[in-house]
Amino acid sequence: MEAGMLLVAGLGYAGGAVAREAAAAGWRVAGTARDPDAASAPPGVALLPFAAAGEAIRIASHLLVTAPPGEGGDPVLAAHGAAIEAALRAGTLRWVGYVSTTGVYGDRGGAEVDEATPPAPGQPRSLRRLEAEKAWRAATEGRAALDLMRAGGIYGPGRSPFEELRAGTARRIVKPGHAFSRIHRDDIARAVLAAIGQALPPAVRVLHLVDNEPAESAEVLAHAARLLGLPPPPAIAFEEARARMSPMALSFWAENRRVANAATKAALGIAWRYPTFREGLAAILAEEGRQRPAQ
Repeated sequence: MEAGMLLVAGLGYAGGAVAREAAAAGWRVAGTARDPDAASAPPGVALLPFAAAGEAIRIASHLLVTAPPGEGGDPVLAAHGAAIEAALRAGTLRWVGYVSTTGVYGDRGGAEVDEATPPAPGQPRSLRRLEAEKAWRAATEGRAALDLMRAGGIYGPGRSPFEELRAGTARRIVKPGHAFSRIHRDDIARAVLAAIGQALPPAVRVLHLVDNEPAESAEVLAHAARLLGLPPPPAIAFEEARARMSPMALSFWAENRRVANAATKAALGIAWRYPTFREGLAAILAEEGRQRPAQ
C-alpha cells in the first residue's frame, strides 16, 4: 500500500521508534508531545504540541495512539474527539492503532492467553486500558480499521536489566513458575510498520506485541549479568522481597499469564527481530558498543 501520513500521538519511548522507522520507510510522519520544548523527534518527523494536534489528525491517514489513559479516559479522544470524528466522516483516517496492555487479561494462574481470549482485567490501570479500547471501538466502528495492540513489558536501549546491574541495584527475585511476557521496543515498530502497510477493512483486530518466550524475571536478569561478565545478583525469594516492593511492583507480580503471539505474527506476516530476550539483550549491548566513542 502506498505510504500515507502517520500521526503518532505520544512520541515517547516506543512511539519515537515507530516514528523513526516509518519516516525511514517513506511515510510522512508527525508526532505529539505534551511539552515539545523538552522533547526531540527523529529525523524527518514533525514535532507537534499535543494540544494543537487537531489539524494533523484531520489530514492523517493513520493514527497511532501510545498515550496511556487517565482517570478521565483516553486523552486523545478527550482532547481531539471532534477532529477524529471529522477525519472518520471524511474517510481520511483509515487506520487507528491503539497500544494497550496484556494486563487486560488479568491473572490467569500461569495459563496461556491468545488473541481470542476475553479480557478480565484485575488492576485499576488495566481496567482503564480496557475502557479506552472500548472507546476506540465505539469511535471507529465501521469507519476505520482498528488494531488493538496489547503489549507486554517494553524493553530496549536504556530500559533493560543492564542499567540496574551496572549500578549495583539489581535484585534477582525468584518466584518459580511466574513468567512475564516482553517485547523489544524495535519489534513494536516492526509490528506497527507491518500493520500500516496493509490494506485493511474497517474492522477490529487484537494483536499481541510480545516475543516468543515468556520468561521468569530471575532468568532474564541472570542472562543479562552473564552478557556483562558479572556474577548474577543473589537470589531473593519473592516472599522475602515483597515486603520492600512498591504497590505498583506488587501489582505486576500479582498476575501470572503466558501470552501467545502466533495469530499476530500470521496476521502481520512478520517474524520478530528479537524472538526472545536473549536476542534482544544482545542487540542492546551491540548498539551500545556502536554508540560508544572511540578511545
